This record gives sequence, structure tokens and C-alpha cells, in this order.
Amino acid sequence: MQLFRASIAHFPTQTSNFEKDIVTFKDGGLLVDNKHIVDIGEFSQLSSRYPAVEVVDFSGKWILPGLIDSHLHYPQTQSIAHYGEQLLSWLENYTFPTEMQFADKAHANTIAGIFLNQLLKNGTTTGLVFTTVHKESCTALFNAASKLDMAMIAGKVCMDRNCPSPLQDTAQSAQQDCANLIETWHNKGRNRYALTPRFAPTSTPEQLAAIGELAQQYKDVFIQTHLSENLDEIAWVKQLFPNAAGYLDVYDKFNLVRERAVFGHGIHLNADEWARLGESNASIAFCPTSNLFLGSGLFDMASAKANDVHVALATDVGAGTTFNMFKTYGDAYKVSQLRHAPICPLEGFYLMTQGAAKAHVLDHEIGNLNAGTVADFIVVEPRFDELTALRIDQNAAFDDVFFALSILGDDRAIAQTWVSGRCCYKKPV
Repeated sequence: MQLFRASIAHFPTQTSNFEKDIVTFKDGGLLVDNKHIVDIGEFSQLSSRYPAVEVVDFSGKWILPGLIDSHLHYPQTQSIAHYGEQLLSWLENYTFPTEMQFADKAHANTIAGIFLNQLLKNGTTTGLVFTTVHKESCTALFNAASKLDMAMIAGKVCMDRNCPSPLQDTAQSAQQDCANLIETWHNKGRNRYALTPRFAPTSTPEQLAAIGELAQQYKDVFIQTHLSENLDEIAWVKQLFPNAAGYLDVYDKFNLVRERAVFGHGIHLNADEWARLGESNASIAFCPTSNLFLGSGLFDMASAKANDVHVALATDVGAGTTFNMFKTYGDAYKVSQLRHAPICPLEGFYLMTQGAAKAHVLDHEIGNLNAGTVADFIVVEPRFDELTALRIDQNAAFDDVFFALSILGDDRAIAQTWVSGRCCYKKPV
């Protein structure tokens, strides 16, 4: 066992009262035995309770739960930071050409390793990840994550129309590939499978029906796709599915709107769609850096709250501009300011930890530092350079530390990232 000493912050339970329900310890202790957390509290109490345990001293730093990124595309790791475009032209000019390269297994293995390295150096220990249409791209990611015992939720992208022919599958092949991947990977180790139609325009009704059959057969698999990101996209969906009541209804007709369904973006939703998301217990992945970069729009957090819709933060790499979840909250704050309803720092922290875990029905394992959960945590150095040392007082409250890092921070603030009780990333000295 190891007893880690540091300042500590986490949300032990689901909440909407962020100031009341956050738990912080200025001089805290986190007891870890192999891959699980055993105890948490004041360091003085834990050191007295476990006097023979090895102490790992991170005094002056913060221990936080491993961060959760609820929507991102690992094949686009190499296409991040291309100039311009909006959604549909972005797909055509950058995304599809990049994803064609994943027919090569060696390429998929290489990018999967780079992708996980980028997550770890930014403090992200769990991602909900789109792969490509190639079954092998999904296998490459699960293999790489399994070597780290890292909780990964991923799925093969399904597209049988409106994309380049090398990226097309069929309704039948998509269903068969997904079924095989579910049997191979879902709930094996820390892996979970996500049924992943890219978005409604790239799937025929036949393909969505085939995916929906799997969703009914495998009740605990995830579903991930895109929803109402761009106005031109919404108009296109209306043309392709004239009998649907709206964009969300396309998915709903095929049994794809339920708990553990995670819809990326959800910017331009109507009142009926917000209500349906709330009653179905589905989630929205709020991707502020991507929404700003592609000019897609400003997410409406107030409507999400009014309809009790789960919201989790996400980077959406590669249309998103960073792997860093702190900076992602920084842009979420800017979006919410433009909406005249700023998201406070503690809520931002919640949306990438316990809030995300609760939305995905995983809070028994990740998202917090409760005893019995897996020891996925990060060690944060707030005062990592001259400016942050000037701005952040050594005795600053956690909300001030977190907000300052969301504006000034980057991967240099992550001193270490621990996954399943093992240090998988340590910042170079």
C-alpha cells in the first residue's frame, strides 16, 4: 500500500450544488492498495491509522480524480490544428483523408499509442473515443489501452453512405463487425464498447436499424454519435429523413436514445429534443473548443439544466484545439459567458470528473476518489512556471487554482498521471 500526501479535491456523489458537495483536504491523504483506493481523508488521520504504510509526499500539489473526456476522435490526432472550414467541409477536406490511412494496421497502432500518450500527459484517464470504419483501428486502441489497464470506451465508426468509398461499410458488415468487437472487448478488463454511427447523414436507415438491433441486444453497451452540431448539417438530416420529427428523432426511431447514449455537441436543439434527452437519461458531450473553432454555435447549458440532461465536457480532437480538459473548461466558461450564464469553476471540474462518470453510469469505478474505486488520479502542480507562480497563491482555494489553470495552464501542470494504481506518466524534469 501507498499513502499519497497532497491537497485533494473531488466530488464523492452526484450533485447540482457544487460549492456544498465538493470535498477538499488542504493536507490530505489518499491510500492506494494495488489498483484500488482504500481510504481518503486528512493526512494526519490516515498516517495515524496506517503508520507502517509508505508515504509518497506531493505536498504543495493537488491530487484530483483522473479526468474524463466524453467525445473525441483518436484518428484525428494528426489532423488537429488545420486552418478553417466548418463542419461538413472539415470532414471532406481533413477528416476523411486522414481516416483512410487507418486501413494500415501499423499506422493505427502507431497513432493509438501517440493518442494515449497525449491523454495521459494532459491528465485524462478515460475517453469516449471514435475510431474509424476499419475494425482494426478499434482493435488497435483497445490493445494499447489494455496494456495500461486504462478505462476506454470506444467503437468502430459506421458509415454506409455520403463518405468516400474506402470508408464505407454496409448495414450488414457494420452489424457483424460491431457484434464481433462487443464479444471480444466489451467488459473485458476495463474496456467498454460504444456503438458508433458517425452521424445520421452517413448512415442509411438500414444501417441505423442494424445498429439499433445491437443496442437492444446488448443493453449495457454505449452509443455515441453526433447531434445538431451545425445548421447545414441539420438541414441535410431533414432532407435525408423527411419522416422524422427532428434530428434526435432519427436516432430515437432506431432505439438509439437511452441511458449510456452520448451525443456530441447538441448545440441547436428544440424544446422537444431537450425534453426527450432528459427523460431518456441520455447525455450531451459539450465540446466548446471545437464549437468555437468550427464556428458551430454556443452550447445552451441553461436548457440542459432545465431538462435534467446529463452534460459532460469533451475535447473533440481533432476539430477541438487541445487534449487538455482544463483548457476545455476555459473555453466552456467563455461560451457560457456569451450565453450570460457563466459555468463556475467547480461545475467545470465536476463535468470532467464525477458528473461525467455519473452520466456514463461509471461512478462506481471512476470520476471520484471514493474508497473502492479504481486508483485513476492525477497529481497537479499549479505553480509550474513564473506566471502561474505569480498568479496562484500557495494557499489558494481549489476553485481559484482550477480556474487559473483553465486559462493559464497546459500539460505542464500535470506532474503525474496514475492509472489503476500505477504511474503511467511523469512530467520530464
